[in-house]
Amino acid sequence: MNDGPLIVQSDKTLLLEVDHPTAEAARRAIAPFAELERAPEHVHTYRITPLGLWNARAAGHDAEQVVDALMTHSRYAVPNALLVDVADTMDRYGRLTLEKEGFADSAEGTRLVLRTTDRPVLEEVLRHKKIKPLTGERIDDLAVVVHPSERGTLKQELLKVGWPAEDLAGYVDGEAHPIELDQDGWHLRPYQQHAVDGFWHGGSGVVVLPCGAGKTLVGAGAMAAAKATTLILVTNTVSARQWKDELIKRTTLTEDEIGEYSGARKEIRPVTIATYQVLTTKRKGAYAHLDLLDARDWGLVVYDEVHLLPAPIFRMTADLQARRRLGLTATLVREDGREADVFSLIGPKRFDAPWKDIEAQGYIAPADCVEVRVSLPDGQRMAYAVSEPDDRYRLASCSDAKLPVVEKLAQQHAGEPTLVIGQYLDQLHEVAERLGAEVITGETTVKERQRLYDAFRTGELTTLVVSKVANFSIDLPEASVAIQVSGTFGSRQEEAQRLGRVLRPKGDGRTAHFYTVVSRDTVDADFAAHRQRFLAEQGYAYRIVDADDL
Repeated sequence: MNDGPLIVQSDKTLLLEVDHPTAEAARRAIAPFAELERAPEHVHTYRITPLGLWNARAAGHDAEQVVDALMTHSRYAVPNALLVDVADTMDRYGRLTLEKEGFADSAEGTRLVLRTTDRPVLEEVLRHKKIKPLTGERIDDLAVVVHPSERGTLKQELLKVGWPAEDLAGYVDGEAHPIELDQDGWHLRPYQQHAVDGFWHGGSGVVVLPCGAGKTLVGAGAMAAAKATTLILVTNTVSARQWKDELIKRTTLTEDEIGEYSGARKEIRPVTIATYQVLTTKRKGAYAHLDLLDARDWGLVVYDEVHLLPAPIFRMTADLQARRRLGLTATLVREDGREADVFSLIGPKRFDAPWKDIEAQGYIAPADCVEVRVSLPDGQRMAYAVSEPDDRYRLASCSDAKLPVVEKLAQQHAGEPTLVIGQYLDQLHEVAERLGAEVITGETTVKERQRLYDAFRTGELTTLVVSKVANFSIDLPEASVAIQVSGTFGSRQEEAQRLGRVLRPKGDGRTAHFYTVVSRDTVDADFAAHRQRFLAEQGYAYRIVDADDL
């Protein structure tokens, strides 16, 4: 028995003692394959899942490294059955491969084949009624033909039955288009270059980097590697314009080579930036803009904020398996639990850098996270107690007791660039009125949003009140204080995005502050605890402060 910080249990949970001197090293060692489930003050609970192990395998980690991490940091003997299971689970990845092979009788001269190194595995999967129709004739004992259009669906179904296929079938080059990084006065940071290399070597997949760590530049680096026409899918129009500005600044692309395909404009150019919303718009029951996916012979498809990919885009992506796909995100956590579809259809995780590592290198600001607890006044407590369950979250989130707290925090950070973020519009308007600040919601026009964001960037405005429209892909490098008054129920990815708004490195090296104001003894507090899980996984601790002690 050594004095490690980790307790490994036979039900595949790992308990990490946070205050142990080597806890940080252990957390780093298990992060590639274990998923955080609970993160209170002293002991964090992780779980080992098949998907986590397969993601690790695809990112180049083998069973030996996983076993070594567990053995090195475990306080007690690691259950042998768990070690065997880890090795067996990781060994499942790659026993089935999708490959292209020469075939004179087809128009392209090649065919798509599902091949195995282990015949019983192929026999087993071909007996599944959802898999059999996706395959064609048997070539021999170890291979079967697959229709090219079923490449994505087959990977999804194989993952569901526990036999993930490694996709080695390659990609079409797409229409060539010259793109270079214009590294005049700047360079890709080492981790950004590793991310580009990891993606390019793997062919398709997801790069996980914290907000503020320059995911757009990883996208630009991938485009420079592909040197081909590129379709970039983003969350909203403001984000599309920021991508465009960044590409013009950082690459040899000119404004004329980049098109915007959104509610406002429909331009198809060698590099086209489209919003998820426009792609999922339906007219008369059919997706009206699907032909954008075939409008050019795209060499690369980039998915920004891949954890927000709407369900219809997954279905469309199933048909894009012959194209290189890069997913960018700060978190693989999806609130709808569709992480397996990201793995099958976009690709496995190719690169992942813990937030704290990048903070230690000085590329994102250190952060102080504080939960401020307020008590509901007696009248509101009674209203809360007798309300319907569906109304409770709103009642607790929008309590008037939060308003003086927000004012107090804003005063404490007077003159510092501050974002106040919330979910409910009437609450946001009330906060904006009390602070004398501008407010941005979904109803604010794109032009007005950009004007306000620009005023905030230049320091003309020091406080902005924003709804969830600012959660994603908005570049506000100078924000150093965020005050969250309400969130989307228990959304972990949202908490990560909101902290990310203040993590851009500050010119003077100052610490970022992230406050979340929560109503005590209500579902608001329960949901807040769920949202914080992801940040705890990244090594951020929340301090809890009573509103009266501010």
